[in-house]
Amino acid sequence: MIDDFLNGDLSDVEEAVRKAAATEIMPRYRQLAAHEIVEKSGPHDLVTVADRDAEEHLTASLTALLPGSVVVGEEAVHADPSVYEALHGDAPVWIVDPVDGTRQFVRGEPGFCTLVALAHRGEVLASWTYGPVLDEMATAIRGGGALLGGMPLRAGSPAPGAALRVAMSHPDYTTPDEKQALLGLNVEGVHARACGSAGLEYLGVARGELDAVAFSWENAWDHAAGLLLVTEAGGAHTTVAGEPFRIAGGNALPFTAARDAQTAERVRSLLAG
Repeated sequence: MIDDFLNGDLSDVEEAVRKAAATEIMPRYRQLAAHEIVEKSGPHDLVTVADRDAEEHLTASLTALLPGSVVVGEEAVHADPSVYEALHGDAPVWIVDPVDGTRQFVRGEPGFCTLVALAHRGEVLASWTYGPVLDEMATAIRGGGALLGGMPLRAGSPAPGAALRVAMSHPDYTTPDEKQALLGLNVEGVHARACGSAGLEYLGVARGELDAVAFSWENAWDHAAGLLLVTEAGGAHTTVAGEPFRIAGGNALPFTAARDAQTAERVRSLLAG
């Protein structure tokens, strides 16, 4: 079933992502009322009516496209953490972050996106990264390459001798131990900065505008789409333990994704201290 779906016309998935953004997200862009923004775990962890409505929209449309599939979405997991267990099951799973970069969305900034990935038995098979403000759609199919606006994406490699440009976990979201590990990037030859939307940072790596990311959390909805996008654009990823990142969890953290394997190993070694 899943193979037949992937070998078919996936334009319906792209259309579903675009429609959810056009219907539920963009009408609220720079139009949010105060009561439509809610704190979850704290002032840096926000959810809006757009997040919730877009996830509901995508849950209905995506499961209709692939009967028997289920959805692991950020907001559904917040409401019921047991939903996350679907990543360990046998059903195809849509992994959804309706608004990745909610802080930017709330501020009326363009740096947010919608992330959708299709996984089966722990393996990410396809992904869609959509930046609705600029109308940019990046897609990836496992073994089939990565595209941006229908054109091939290639991450390439950093210029020899150039300082590495790395986006890392934002300090607002890190524990003291995570901050300590990320301090390994505070060395000559590395220009590290706090990340914005994880999905857009992965897109930056896949298009060669950013050399690497270094993240200290493993929520599948933040990483599934971007990791496949980077990999299919020729990049690589590894945890601090030197193992591939497992989308279902249980990873040694932090981890990195980079434009090529050599860069990924360099960042990994810095994170490992």
